Amino acid sequence: MKRLLDLFKNKYFLVTIAFLVWMIFFDKNDLFSQYQYHQQVSKLKQERDFYKKQTAKVSKDLDELTSDPQKLEKFAREKYLMRKDNEDVFVVEKEKAR
Repeated sequence: MKRLLDLFKNKYFLVTIAFLVWMIFFDKNDLFSQYQYHQQVSKLKQERDFYKKQTAKVSKDLDELTSDPQKLEKFAREKYLMRKDNEDVFVVEKEKAR
């Protein structure tokens, strides 16, 4: 018990404890903020990877469309419902779940 009492009377120990408490709870870069920053960085990395994949896909599609006229025609028919003068277009829509 005396050792514990001597430990709490030691000014270096008290300053160290006060410093740790301040850094863990009260500083602007406390543990909770660091955890939030880490979560935000992880989310941003996932978004970056998603957009890199999307960019690669779009670049590939663009290369295909600019190099092959048949693919360009197919793309225009599917996405924009374009047709030739002597054709009819039938659009089939799926029912929405209620």
